[in-house]
Amino acid sequence: MAKKRCLTALALIPLLAQAAELPRKAPEYTINRNGAPPLTLSQYKGKPVVLAFILTYCSHCQRTVGFLSKDQNEYGPRGLQVVACAIENGSQLAVPAFLKNFNPPFPVGYNDGASALEFMQHPMVKIPVMPMLAFIDRQGMIRAQFEADDEKFFGDQHEQNLRAQIEELLKVGVAKKAAAPKK
Repeated sequence: MAKKRCLTALALIPLLAQAAELPRKAPEYTINRNGAPPLTLSQYKGKPVVLAFILTYCSHCQRTVGFLSKDQNEYGPRGLQVVACAIENGSQLAVPAFLKNFNPPFPVGYNDGASALEFMQHPMVKIPVMPMLAFIDRQGMIRAQFEADDEKFFGDQHEQNLRAQIEELLKVGVAKKAAAPKK
């Protein structure tokens, strides 16, 4: 009987390690902020959103926030909204210094790591590698997501890959202008 349970448990491991389903509806997510009302993902409905889960002390996360700051400034007028959420233990205390040091032009708050992993449908048997990014379209669908161990995305072409993913996100759900009638 014990052998049968072990085999059943082993059979479940591939299910726990599967990649997240894409595209999928983004669940509601709340980002706490020091001295300000919490943000909810649903308040950005109708806008393309890049949600970045970060660790404030992580150099890869800091680099990504730098790229996303440029992207927010460039693509914000076209509707893009970047939001970052620190998820390390003690992030509530770390976020104010992070904001002061990096001055991102988008909201940065905090939440617990478990909620971020659940949002990302991160496999329970895999250690998360930060940062983790979710690209959410105007209809609230997660179209793409990446974490820092994806060398194809976060490698040498990281900044260009971010821009390309944002460009694709901006195209989704945009109504095409009707051609003007001929006179």
